Amino acid sequence: MIVEAIAAFSLITKSQWHPLRTTGSPNFIPKSLYSISAAAKTMSGPTSSGSGSSSSSYQGEAYTTIRERVTFEKEIKRSKFIAVAGHISDERSAATFLSQVRDPKATHNCWAYKIGDQYRTNDDGEPSGTAGKPIYSSIVSYGVDRVMVVVIRYFGGIKLGTGGLVRAYGGVTSECLKNAPTCLVKSKIRMGIEIPFDLLGVLYHQLQSFQVEDINQDYDTGKGDTTMVTFKVSFDKVEGLEDAVRSNCSRDIVFFKD
Repeated sequence: MIVEAIAAFSLITKSQWHPLRTTGSPNFIPKSLYSISAAAKTMSGPTSSGSGSSSSSYQGEAYTTIRERVTFEKEIKRSKFIAVAGHISDERSAATFLSQVRDPKATHNCWAYKIGDQYRTNDDGEPSGTAGKPIYSSIVSYGVDRVMVVVIRYFGGIKLGTGGLVRAYGGVTSECLKNAPTCLVKSKIRMGIEIPFDLLGVLYHQLQSFQVEDINQDYDTGKGDTTMVTFKVSFDKVEGLEDAVRSNCSRDIVFFKD
């Protein structure tokens, strides 16, 4: 799982180019339509969302995230709290993550996520501001980005009060993130594609659609009928770009990632 996550995040660990064929590209977040549909219902309740300044901005050159899903469990006055944290790339993957980890039998499934300057929180029946916001505050305090934390609570019969709930939800989130391995991810990564001349039009159309930057073309490939096209693209668009090129080109195209 860690190896797949590193490949999906396009972590930069070496300076040389590494070839990656478009076939068999790993997917870190499953894309089950059923899961997304189910998650849409669970995320449709009262939520808080917004934007603000952040040291790990969505548009920044790099940010820190967690490398794998982690869980932390704690009992507080007979109530069981289970915090589950994971990496997300957008609202769609957040919905998928929530559908995978929430327990419909639990008393509450409270959550928050942060994607750059954008965030959402949900108290799921707890008093307003006592669950989702403390979860989000802990995410911000830990300095990670593109992360979602879901805290599942099984009520044990003793009410914690407003202050107790804030401390409980914020505390288990902090403990969960403290146990999470982190990694530095570059927002923009350099890629290259060795492609036949007759497919250049198709490729450039896809590059424009995915808003790539710094496009360069090198004809000196040592092969008479191919050229090397290099560019920079947001890491979270890499998989979509590869899929688009794969579906529009009838040949096996080799991608290179720096």
